[in-house]
Amino acid sequence: YKVVNLGIKQTIDAILEACDEHKPDAIGMSGLLVKSTLVMRDNLEIMNERAVSTPVVLGGAALNRRYVDNDLIPLFNSKLFYARDAFDGLNAMDELTQKEDSPLRRRDGEKEKSKTAIAGNGNAGNADDPGNAGDPPAMSVKREQPVNIQTVSDEEDLVGEDAKLGRQAARVSTKQTGDSTHTTKSDVQPVAELPTAPFYGSKVVEITDLTKIFDFINETALFKGQWQYKQGRKSPEEYHKIVAETVLPKYKAIKAKATRDKLLEAKLVYGYYPCQSEGNDLIIFEDDEKTERMRFTFPRQPKEQRGTKNLCLADFFASKESGKIDVVPFHLVTMGRKASEHSAKLFKDDDYTEYLLFHGLSVESAEALAEMWHQRIRQELGIDGDDADDVNKLFKQGYRGSRFSFGYPACPNIEDQTKLFELLKPERIGVALTDEFMLEPEQSTSAIISHHPEAKYFNVG
Repeated sequence: YKVVNLGIKQTIDAILEACDEHKPDAIGMSGLLVKSTLVMRDNLEIMNERAVSTPVVLGGAALNRRYVDNDLIPLFNSKLFYARDAFDGLNAMDELTQKEDSPLRRRDGEKEKSKTAIAGNGNAGNADDPGNAGDPPAMSVKREQPVNIQTVSDEEDLVGEDAKLGRQAARVSTKQTGDSTHTTKSDVQPVAELPTAPFYGSKVVEITDLTKIFDFINETALFKGQWQYKQGRKSPEEYHKIVAETVLPKYKAIKAKATRDKLLEAKLVYGYYPCQSEGNDLIIFEDDEKTERMRFTFPRQPKEQRGTKNLCLADFFASKESGKIDVVPFHLVTMGRKASEHSAKLFKDDDYTEYLLFHGLSVESAEALAEMWHQRIRQELGIDGDDADDVNKLFKQGYRGSRFSFGYPACPNIEDQTKLFELLKPERIGVALTDEFMLEPEQSTSAIISHHPEAKYFNVG
């Protein structure tokens, strides 16, 4: 098959323009982070609105067949396939082009499955895969949808921001269970003594010693999620041997090359702002602590939601009624455009192994820088006394407070990135927003941070 590769972070307009030009048998979309699944869903809705009937093949670490089958297939008006891997993608294309004699219809001794099962997922009904067990295949009939769907079956597939949130990150609401705009407060208690901001406004920081960042890399996300060195059914001893003999040497070499060739340009912008909450809103004030500058509106857990606590991100900040002025930090970090350019060159040159290694390192380095600077913010606020000594425990929120990224359950409105840009002005470190409000370059991440002891990740809907 001939593939027209448009590259990463393409707008739906660019995709459809290419579709008109090349007249393909199918459009393919792949997502690495859970936020990208929301973009896929938006893209499918736009294709419906424009009456585009070209079949679509979806894949990537951010998806599993249950999510595609329950949420996206009922949504899309044309044929939609889920491809867990390249073999599934080929099977989907064989299905679309009616190549009945494809040798891929039998692989690894599998029994022959129905045409839709093979096209949907070569591993349909595999009891070892919790995301697939008992699921009908993609392209099945519509049926009653569960409210929440785990978009990632295997926690080893989680990377970047998703790895920090764990399975909490991989839950996407397929339909609202109730009113998320109600203002019935949760039981979150106000902080008795609020921390003091070291300054108001924002600062730009450049990190020249990459070893400091590498110390905060989540090696589980890098080795298993990005590089796909998974333990699977291997014993711990077998897996540790593979890591020691194969993975760690590659890790050492790619870090040395990135440092030697200056391929990673670690920069960040962060700041502190006076704030108060009002209902479901977080009000950001000017430095005078009186004049409203902007406000963020967050959803609240619906009363009908199972296990609801009426949580809302605004609850983790001092209320307007309290008369106290709280502080909210924001930060945005990046590993620079050179990282994206080098990744693109490796891909263009068909150097896929080196691409996988470097791209994975650059993405996880951005998350590591975010982790590292969140620790610095806790230190500046004087709340780092609860920090875990083990960096691996920091990856599991082993500290006071939390950082939340737009596009995830607690603050799902990714368009709020525009407000963060207004506050931090990350153009100063070479970061821009795409039309879908995603950060460019790719190796970048942003967050709103709460210092509240009860602030932990939660789902809405």
